[in-house]
Amino acid sequence: MTDQKHYFSKKKQIQIKGIPAAPGIAIGKAHVFGTENIVPQERRLSEGEIAGEIERFRKALKQTKEDLIGIEKRISREIGAEHGKIFNAHLLVLEDSVLVQEVITRLKKKKKNIELIFSDVLNKYISVLSKARDEYLRDRISDITDVGKRILRNLIGLEERNLEALDEKSVVVAYDLSPSETAMMYKSRVLGFATDIGGRTSHTAIMAKSLEIPAVVGLESITDMVQNGDQVILDGIHGTVIVNPNKRFLEKYRKEQKKYEYLEHELIELRSLPGETLDGKKVVIAGNIELPEDVASVISHGAEGIGLYRTEYFYMNRKDLPNEEEQFNAYKSVVMRIFPNYVVVRTLDLGGDKFLSQLDVPKEMNPFMGWRAIRFCLARPDIFKSQLRAILRASAFGNLKLMYPMVSGVREVRQANEVLEEVKHKLRREGIPFNEDIPIGAMIEVPSAAITSDILAKECDFFSIGTNDLIQYALAVDRVNEKIAYLYEPTHPAVLSLIKMVIDNGHRAKIPVGLCGEMAGDVSLTMILLGLGLDEFSTSPIAVPEVKKIVRSIDYSEAKKIAEEVLTFNTGREVQEYARARLRDLIPDLAIELIPDL
Repeated sequence: MTDQKHYFSKKKQIQIKGIPAAPGIAIGKAHVFGTENIVPQERRLSEGEIAGEIERFRKALKQTKEDLIGIEKRISREIGAEHGKIFNAHLLVLEDSVLVQEVITRLKKKKKNIELIFSDVLNKYISVLSKARDEYLRDRISDITDVGKRILRNLIGLEERNLEALDEKSVVVAYDLSPSETAMMYKSRVLGFATDIGGRTSHTAIMAKSLEIPAVVGLESITDMVQNGDQVILDGIHGTVIVNPNKRFLEKYRKEQKKYEYLEHELIELRSLPGETLDGKKVVIAGNIELPEDVASVISHGAEGIGLYRTEYFYMNRKDLPNEEEQFNAYKSVVMRIFPNYVVVRTLDLGGDKFLSQLDVPKEMNPFMGWRAIRFCLARPDIFKSQLRAILRASAFGNLKLMYPMVSGVREVRQANEVLEEVKHKLRREGIPFNEDIPIGAMIEVPSAAITSDILAKECDFFSIGTNDLIQYALAVDRVNEKIAYLYEPTHPAVLSLIKMVIDNGHRAKIPVGLCGEMAGDVSLTMILLGLGLDEFSTSPIAVPEVKKIVRSIDYSEAKKIAEEVLTFNTGREVQEYARARLRDLIPDLAIELIPDL
């Protein structure tokens, strides 16, 4: 007790805000996992030494591949095959002939040791990716860095860092953690982890969620503020880390930890229950996925289908285009695993800053409003038809719906359907089965599509509102620009009016309307969206139980009154405050747990 008093009197409390990567609350001592900075020494080579260096490089690549396959097998065995597949991205880096050839070419030209040459090439790749505006691309830096350090270790003969041998249960603090380092936390003494860098879509974050290890990333300078043995509270729900907390904060978060564990248990009980209000209104609560391995999370969290399968990520992390057979097998596996529930497969949203390198597309001043999504697909029918063939073939194996992204008007839907009919005609001639009546939908994320949704509804079987882009286009706000982030307001009256317009027009045409942007998982807005008449919420799998809990805790008639009320407000702030107050009144325990600063 004396030591504890001394501890509290000497240490200053620090609170740091980051990005919540995996939910949960961890309380314990910090273990600072130092940055591994491998700096190869420079050595000049004679002409006769070059062949030997190339051979050393190839042996290091082979050894690294064997190491990664070993990790993949272990993770697949202990956690699940879908998580082991994360390391496929690492293996692709090793098989990148462009990178390997660039290293060898530079080695011959510079005549310096292979470690130094490889390190220079690796840093060049990382520098290019770090400038990408797309979060997914930036988050792939961790994959490339992980593989690169493994190769360098094998070239130099260094031991691998290991988190499995911690002496006591700890909160790990690091500049960054690679996916493989995170994977090694399984059954270890890691209570949670905090990193200076990283994002929500990194493989490290995905792995943390799978392992159910609380995590906060993007803290910028956490490693400068924490020492080994410091007491740490890590709040992976709200993205907060408190270093050297006082007694009041410790007591508060110990209670919060117990509440969270109870809530998690309660939410898990909802997995097998439908999305249905107290007065019998049924809505679908679906999950979003990016890769086939995400299906396990959709199922485990009780989603009633997949409302958005973002297929462009299947095309990334590689130097070639996926062929029809690869795509077919991926879509088929998802459709079969989720059956009898449905899967909405969105056609490619490649474009802007998500182009493949080999397509040699010129840079654009404003890529988010440029040659992307359905515009790109219609301009590249070779790529589009290959994907449509794969989707149609997969439709014969389950409940699959097809959706076009970034539609701005009816002309694009008609053009896309013409291409689709060509593909259908060819499949019929080849005797390949597919669902002749496959439902066709449009993603409403451009204001012109929302405003003309009455016209579009006559051409579609369903709508899905993509609020992430709809908000930025409607409010003229670049959602990745920190200077104007305060203007990105989901509750802005203009945004709510557009959503209501789309829902009403869809219902007049007797087609269902879903919503798949970040708003779908924002529990403070669930009652409003429900009251506006939304038929489907499609969100991150981890948010599914929370949305389902709110839907199952209120009357639809009450939600309609709430929606009618907020449509009379003049500002987004009024909407947000009212929505939170109503949630607190109707479901107080859940509201306090799920909404920060309520």
